[in-house]
Amino acid sequence: MKRFFFAALLALLLSLPWWVGGVYYVNLASQILIAALFAMSLNLLVGYAGLTSLGHAGYLGLSAYSCGWLMVNLGWGHLASAGVALTGTVVMAALFGLIALRATGISFLMITLALGQILWGLAYRWTSVTGGDNGISGLTRPSPFGLDLGEANTFYFFTLLVFVVVGGLMAVWVNSPFGASIRGTKDQPRRMSALGYNVWLIRWITFIVSGFFGAVAGLMYVYYHQFISPHSLSLANSAEMLLMVIAGGAGTLSGPIVGAALVVLLKNVASAYIDRWVTLLGLVFIFIVMFVPGGIVAGLGRWAKALSFKPVTVASQTPVEKAQ
Repeated sequence: MKRFFFAALLALLLSLPWWVGGVYYVNLASQILIAALFAMSLNLLVGYAGLTSLGHAGYLGLSAYSCGWLMVNLGWGHLASAGVALTGTVVMAALFGLIALRATGISFLMITLALGQILWGLAYRWTSVTGGDNGISGLTRPSPFGLDLGEANTFYFFTLLVFVVVGGLMAVWVNSPFGASIRGTKDQPRRMSALGYNVWLIRWITFIVSGFFGAVAGLMYVYYHQFISPHSLSLANSAEMLLMVIAGGAGTLSGPIVGAALVVLLKNVASAYIDRWVTLLGLVFIFIVMFVPGGIVAGLGRWAKALSFKPVTVASQTPVEKAQ
């Protein structure tokens, strides 16, 4: 069933530019894929490791800023800039993990919030490097194999390729024996420790991998917008991504994708017709919490099972069968 769903989704995404109707909606689809990439990276922490973070936007912003600054100020190429940005963000995630994983629960959330705000403050105040509130502009998109990513359809397919590769890597990782150990640290950390697993190390590796995929989303973010500002590292951006994960369904591969599509469509489509679209967004999340508390994907799964359930009828016994 899951394979059929992902195959259908891939076919839908591959054919999207031909039926969606207009460059605007193709660009909107690219935004959804980039947001889904970022939400999927956060889902590794929230859904699989049980570690809720409110500073995850820091990795997207750090990667985007690093790549943009190297291209604009040092004249580096896209490949070298992307490589350094990914490496630097992974190192930062490893350092932040050493600090944040000293705690769990609400304490972990508050530490990640503080670390994210530190990065946001640096981006906002360190104007000689980051440009402050004006950000860094004048960026260009890469041209892999001579392709012009300035064209909407080409950039969309490039984004889709990255999305499929990253999604495939995540699927393999979470379904591996190590992925099972991650879920074990979420559900039964004491038992996992008693069985000889290093719970802290498993969480730290997950934290780093989550930061890496967040950095990949940051590269795609800066390629799409060709501009980067402190907003990308803000608490609002982290909270928005967390809402995507929760709305779609934490701990599922497809949940963050559904959540990202929901939020991005409400922001960009519903806002064109409804002035108070944020109120509508709030009402949608209230509905999800009340009627599908596990997220849209989990709720649809439960409803599908309920509709397909067929009660077993017991045939009436004859007097001879009763006597036997």
